[in-house]
Amino acid sequence: DGTSCYLFIIIHLFFCLVTPALSIHAESVESEFSCEPIRLRMCQDLPYNTTFMPNLLNHYDQQTAALAMEPFHPMVNLVCSADLRMFLCALYAPVCTEYGRLSMPCRSICQRAKGECHKLMEVFGVAWPDDMECSRFPDCNKPYPRAEDLLTSSEPTDQSSKTVQRDYGFWCPRELKVDPDLGYTFMGKKDCSAPCPSMFFSQQELAFTRYFIGVISIVCLSSTLFTFLTFLIDVTRFRYPERPIIFYAVCYVMVSLVFFLGFLLEDRVACNAVSPSQFRASTITQGSHNKVCTLFFMVLYFFTMAGSVWWVILTITWFLAAVPKWGSEAIEKKALLFHAVAWGLPGALTVTLMALNKIEGDGISGVCFIGLYDIDALRWFVLAPLCFNVAVGISLLLVGIVALNRVRMEIPLEKENQAKLVKFMIRMGVFSVLYLIPLLTVIGCYIYEHTYRKIWETTWMEENCRSYHIPCPFKVERTSKPLMVLFLIKYVMMLVVGIPSVFWVGSKKTCFEWASFLHGRRRKDSGVNESRQVLQEQPDFAQSLLREPNTPVIRKSRGTSTQGTSTHASSTHLAALDDLEEPVRTHRHPASSRSKPSYHGSLRRTRDNRHTGTQFPWQHAPSRPPTLYSQQPASDRWPLEGRQPAGCFSGATHPHHSWHHVKRRPSRRKRRHQCLKNLGS
Repeated sequence: DGTSCYLFIIIHLFFCLVTPALSIHAESVESEFSCEPIRLRMCQDLPYNTTFMPNLLNHYDQQTAALAMEPFHPMVNLVCSADLRMFLCALYAPVCTEYGRLSMPCRSICQRAKGECHKLMEVFGVAWPDDMECSRFPDCNKPYPRAEDLLTSSEPTDQSSKTVQRDYGFWCPRELKVDPDLGYTFMGKKDCSAPCPSMFFSQQELAFTRYFIGVISIVCLSSTLFTFLTFLIDVTRFRYPERPIIFYAVCYVMVSLVFFLGFLLEDRVACNAVSPSQFRASTITQGSHNKVCTLFFMVLYFFTMAGSVWWVILTITWFLAAVPKWGSEAIEKKALLFHAVAWGLPGALTVTLMALNKIEGDGISGVCFIGLYDIDALRWFVLAPLCFNVAVGISLLLVGIVALNRVRMEIPLEKENQAKLVKFMIRMGVFSVLYLIPLLTVIGCYIYEHTYRKIWETTWMEENCRSYHIPCPFKVERTSKPLMVLFLIKYVMMLVVGIPSVFWVGSKKTCFEWASFLHGRRRKDSGVNESRQVLQEQPDFAQSLLREPNTPVIRKSRGTSTQGTSTHASSTHLAALDDLEEPVRTHRHPASSRSKPSYHGSLRRTRDNRHTGTQFPWQHAPSRPPTLYSQQPASDRWPLEGRQPAGCFSGATHPHHSWHHVKRRPSRRKRRHQCLKNLGS
């Protein structure tokens, strides 16, 4: 029932993604306005003495409204119109009404004030604002305020006042406003950005988190870089199916490098600078206008998604090696397709996000990513790809492990091969667990952030609405703040997910290779990777199940050379039986025992004295003397493919001499000449 449990987890993740969004958007957003005493000097001694903010012209407080009214002071003092003062106060300090009613001046008052004062306004160089166009007001002929506007139950005070409910939602504070051409969006409002470095955490919490991220990024960078450098020391050691681990490590080298640079630069990249002259605070960077932030986003998002795809490709190669028993050469032929998918899909997503202008600065870690404040971008461009990759990878991983376990249980193998197969299964399982636990933790943190983001924003708005002079939220039923430890876990797991690559290369052989490299020595024969050898030496299912009980097992050996062009079927050659011993040369002819093998590099021996690699039919017959390539039967000949036959280099005997009577060994030049001559004939 692991499958049913797995399906339950997928369904739960789906509902976690969809249900919170539906419930959040179904909630109504209302604002609470408190009536406050009028403090504007121009609007004193009016029939009413209370107003509310923001006013009808979107001024956040009375101080801002007073600054906007200053150009009209000369006209009011000169009394160019009896209606001008009342009309201005009706807009800049409207009467605070009950039951949600909004009282606006009549159009006739506006027309009289504008008609009587426009000449004086031209003298003082003051233009009639567009927000005060008379066509915007109701067509009526009543004074302001109306009688029904003055029906109040009690006099307001500074601390407590009667309440007017209006659905204004979130108003962007003046301090968080940005230039309209930048295309910023914050909490659904355009030309607005979130405060930087964080709208939820204190400076002490941010400092601790940054240092912790910096330390983990150094650890991840060191481990993944060690994995990649180990591969560069011996590039033939890590072949498919384990080759994707190297590219996976390269991806997290770049990811950890970006986080380390973000730790060094702090919030200089993720935040916009303070502008006191424009009354603007430090805000989060959005879009692609910040080149360094854009570069951080491209590298971080691209290699994060590419690392996830390379893990899926790793499970695909394991599946191909374990279930249909593809050889290394056959899997390697699909390398171009693997690279196209692993680099192409993340590249397409990165370009799409740049075109949609979804880049956001992260004031906590100092990098730039997506989905930090935009819930839709988090859902479709982070959670959806990661969940899909996890689903596909786990499915293929389980199928491969089941297939290998069936091989171990049903097919008799030697004790040493049994131990190697079990060791390989343990390594594959441990590596997958070390990858999946951090990745699933990151996905869980993203789902938690996706679910509670709206509640956090409402709580932040309730706590800061008075300091920002914006409407406070109305009837807040639930308040909550994010936990710093969950954000810390998210960043740590984003880096820890790259560390398991070092456990795959960690072995005695790696230590020997580094020791040889540091001492200036290079191993000439790297041998066949043990895990790949175990996969390639598995007998075929059908042959093993149909064979007689006492029949010895004949194994298939997969070629590991990248120069061949055979497929996984044609590259399979019968190997020697396990009990095959070396032919005993006669003591009467010691010279023959010193002859070289018949073909360079075509015969490899593992530690248990079995032949691996490309093997030829004549290598299984010890009593048959080695002959030149031209004298071999047509069925035993190997295609040349641009190579010289073995007899031209390896010291085979002269064609006129037998195996037991070698008079004199010809020179190398003569042997090559004779070999080419026989080929020509």
